[in-house]
Amino acid sequence: MSMRLQIMRISCCGALLAAILIPSHAFAADKITFLTSWFAEAEHGGFYQAEATGLYKKAGLDVTIKMGGPQVNSMQLLLGGEADIMMGWDIQVLNAVAKGLPVITIGTSFQKDLQGLMTHKDVTSLADLKNKTIMIATSSHLTFWPWLKEKYGYTDSQVRPDTFNLQPFFADNNVAIQAYPSSEQYQAEQRGVPVNFFLFADHGWPPYGTTIVTTDKMVAEKPDVLQRFVRASLEGWKSYLTGDPSPANALIRADNPKMTDGNIAFAIKRLRELKMADGGDAATKGLGVMTDARWKATDEFMVNAGLLPKSTDWKKAYTTKFVDGLKIMMN
Repeated sequence: MSMRLQIMRISCCGALLAAILIPSHAFAADKITFLTSWFAEAEHGGFYQAEATGLYKKAGLDVTIKMGGPQVNSMQLLLGGEADIMMGWDIQVLNAVAKGLPVITIGTSFQKDLQGLMTHKDVTSLADLKNKTIMIATSSHLTFWPWLKEKYGYTDSQVRPDTFNLQPFFADNNVAIQAYPSSEQYQAEQRGVPVNFFLFADHGWPPYGTTIVTTDKMVAEKPDVLQRFVRASLEGWKSYLTGDPSPANALIRADNPKMTDGNIAFAIKRLRELKMADGGDAATKGLGVMTDARWKATDEFMVNAGLLPKSTDWKKAYTTKFVDGLKIMMN
């Protein structure tokens, strides 16, 4: 055999061996469109961190993050194929399952739902609000409001519509308002208005927060892609909340220029303080974990409040197979 033929043979064998050893997704990353639930903010930071630091790329994924907003019907876009995965919520998915829609939750960012009430400093507990005006969004009448009424004896006569404007709250010490632990509190701090914040989850409200939702079809056809997305996203949350969040913050500000450095920093501080990602079951089982007990509690609340048919197969709303055993710990 000539020297030239030997070299060609060695070269071809080497190329074949390389093709065998290199994972298939190294050749062409799997494309994923991920739809958030609102304008970009720190509460989405783990996903932006996974993109900004290359965690998605390392997992063989080409992820496009699209912002949601008040006029965006995320569920419709997911079912219509405009998104592969979306940021969701337990109550939303349970309602979809009750209607026969093929959607399913495959993980969660937070062990606690972000919803709560912001009050003036004189209010020391949720029980103190029985004679106060409470401003909530119209949609909240079909989510946490029945839970608050049953637990604390509130009445519908107390309610005023929340127009996502804090001026009525600042103008009247007798007003409490629906809020997240971040942006509204930050605005109050900037105004020099002392407030208290009561996170519903710390008082027994069962849903998870900022969940990862996809379609039954994706689970059946692309489980490996979903597994890589979930793992990389949770690694993104770990990096965002324990490391340097600046890569994600740059992308957040690019998507949502109204989001200031101060607001983002305050939100990250509150997410850490409240142990939104690593509290509860996640403290021992790892980020993203979900349990049957928590989903059952949300289902039972909704059924008892008349928000969900009793016949709904609540176990179709989620699967734990993508988070079980990951054990991604914050420390």
